[in-house]
Amino acid sequence: MQEPVIQTPYQRLGGEAVLHELVERFYGYMDELPEAAPIRAMHADDLSGAKSKLFKFLSGWLGGPDLFVQEFGHPRLRARHFPFSIGVPERDQWLLCMRKALDDIPLDGPFREALYEALARTAHHMINRED
Repeated sequence: MQEPVIQTPYQRLGGEAVLHELVERFYGYMDELPEAAPIRAMHADDLSGAKSKLFKFLSGWLGGPDLFVQEFGHPRLRARHFPFSIGVPERDQWLLCMRKALDDIPLDGPFREALYEALARTAHHMINRED
């Protein structure tokens, strides 16, 4: 009897190429959507650094190569985001962009929803301001 093959979320997503696509779409929505303008303003004009860091973080977070840790050490997400004032509106803007980006990627519905919920929990953890 053959053992079932267990895929990491990184593999289920589609690996490196699809993760790059997700990150590009995410930041594309951040650039395009007027309702995301406040979080876009928190980023540098050139998004290439943010794209690279998000890709590297998500790679390891999803069970793929741990690129962020190899380059920057432990993610310490909350500490790294503390210089930015993040409340419920900023969390929701981030999640809006991520939801739209995930919807652009061909994923099965239950996996997409589980991934979104995990990202939503992480985004909620970034809140550092009472509104």
